[in-house]
Amino acid sequence: MAAKDENDELIYERKEFLNIDFSEQTLRNIEYFQCTFERCTFNKADLSNSAFDKCTFKACDFTMTVISNTGFRDVIFSECKLMGVDFAIASKFMFSFKFEKCYMNYCVFFGRNLKSTNFSGCTLKEVDFTEANLTSAIFTNADLTLTKFSNTNLEKADFRGSVNFSIEPEFNKLKKAKFSLLQLEGLLYKYQLDIDYGTN
Repeated sequence: MAAKDENDELIYERKEFLNIDFSEQTLRNIEYFQCTFERCTFNKADLSNSAFDKCTFKACDFTMTVISNTGFRDVIFSECKLMGVDFAIASKFMFSFKFEKCYMNYCVFFGRNLKSTNFSGCTLKEVDFTEANLTSAIFTNADLTLTKFSNTNLEKADFRGSVNFSIEPEFNKLKKAKFSLLQLEGLLYKYQLDIDYGTN
């Protein structure tokens, strides 16, 4: 699909996009409904003011993609690469996702509502979840190296099987969050405790 004037309006319904390189293209003001994107590249593309409703992305690359006021409703990202994407500037009115086995390093979700969002099996290195609502979110088997949780609502979130996280209970809401016994170090790291797991 060729680049378009930002004042144009296009609507795609139930269309499949396969192996298309949209890198650095301006793709504003486009509506996609129940579309599927597979092995497409959106590196540094500008998707501002567009809307994706019930769309699925499979093995796509979103490195440094611009999503200012972009809407996402019931969107699935499967095995995608989303590097340095600022979800904090996306639309607040269309904002629901499912992420499966994605690479999401350096993404920003500052202040966003991510209640019940699935991040299962994702790599989330240095992601910013400051002031986000992650109630009942799923982080099972995720890599959370240097991921930032600050004034974040993590009540009922599921961290079982996740690795490399550090969460300070004093500065986050953790009521009924789920952790495995061997993950306690991620909650108590700052106290430099010597925890005996009874393995010897």
